[in-house]
Amino acid sequence: MNSKEAMARLTECGVKPSVQRIAIMHYLLTHYTHPTVDDVYRGLSGKMPTLSRTTVYNTLRLLSENNAAQMITIDEHRVCYDGNINAHAHFYCKQCRKVYDIFDEVSPLLSCKTVGGHSVDDVQLYYKGICSECMKEKKEN
Repeated sequence: MNSKEAMARLTECGVKPSVQRIAIMHYLLTHYTHPTVDDVYRGLSGKMPTLSRTTVYNTLRLLSENNAAQMITIDEHRVCYDGNINAHAHFYCKQCRKVYDIFDEVSPLLSCKTVGGHSVDDVQLYYKGICSECMKEKKEN
């Protein structure tokens, strides 16, 4: 994954590329950990000393508003972002607080354009529980 792909995503979604926007989009496309604003800021600030948390916050909002990234509000205490804009579900582990992509579980609602006579432009499907890694650790202890 290179910066050209990040720039292409921005332009495809109608977001004017800038150095910071390209770097933030590239970060999302190469880090599959569903990072928060702080995660992205920490990941990029060493390479971009003039980058501010406010710029990261505003850029991530802009990306999600223009469908260049998904804003995930699965946990009421934080918002995280996903560079994968293809329809898929997420699983949130209540113990380790990680968010996992779930690609093999497709809800019929993920592809619908209307529901109950309403126009649908976004669908979020979340599962919550304990992830397999945390269950494994629990059994070992």
